[in-house]
Amino acid sequence: MTNQPETCSFGSTPELYVEYVKRSAPYTMEDDHYHDYYEIYYMLSGQRIYFIRDRSYSVEQGDLVFIRKHELHKTMQTGDSSHERIIIHFDDAMISRLAGKHAGLLLTPFRQPSHIIRLPRQEQLAADQIMRRLLTEIRQKPDGYELFPPYALTELLLLSARYTQQHEPAPLHHATPMHAKISEVIRYINAHFAEPLRLGGLAEHFFISPYYLSRMFKEMTGFTFSDYVILTRIKEAQRLLRESDTSITDIAAAVGFDNFSHFGKTFKKITRLSPRGYRKQYL
Repeated sequence: MTNQPETCSFGSTPELYVEYVKRSAPYTMEDDHYHDYYEIYYMLSGQRIYFIRDRSYSVEQGDLVFIRKHELHKTMQTGDSSHERIIIHFDDAMISRLAGKHAGLLLTPFRQPSHIIRLPRQEQLAADQIMRRLLTEIRQKPDGYELFPPYALTELLLLSARYTQQHEPAPLHHATPMHAKISEVIRYINAHFAEPLRLGGLAEHFFISPYYLSRMFKEMTGFTFSDYVILTRIKEAQRLLRESDTSITDIAAAVGFDNFSHFGKTFKKITRLSPRGYRKQYL
């Protein structure tokens, strides 16, 4: 019998959503995950590996993770599988209502070079108090509990924004030279996704055996090489559909698909919408 996670939640995505999960069994995110709203991930206890955009981070108790819109991310197990975390999702409309002209200030933590903020002890205790009070409110649901999540989000973002304004970002260190090498490979894919990309060609370019590159890529990112390339292409296609009036045929070619039918089927499989339907949603 598998251990079922303990969960509770509040609100709805994308406006404002809070979710608490406590797990004791091994867990790795199965979904290939990115979305058009902001995410804060707070580690209440335990440890996880978090892949975001082009590198992996070790996330520990008390760490805050800030994930921008449309940024590919995935969590994986490391060591003991037991962990507790809280995530908060919110969109631009919510932050505008909460902060008005100060919305840019509150979004400062999302603009840092590192996606992880590891606060000093005093600030970490303050952040932990906010998050545990938030959990208590959505669990127990006292009168007026609905008022607290927006307040908690504002407090947490203001605390983090002020810290990042007053302190230099901590230097980023890769756990091993191979982590650094895989990050190089990912940055190359992110810059050359419109070109033909083959595992063997990249392995030769980076002086790694194809087998080793394939295995280490999956181990460090949670994605297979081919899945990552496809997701990167579809994510860019979504951006072009939202932000330009380029024809869908030209977009398919621009992101590296040489077969329009294959592009349409792949896009729908990942986004659950046709390219035309996705564009219409954003008009």
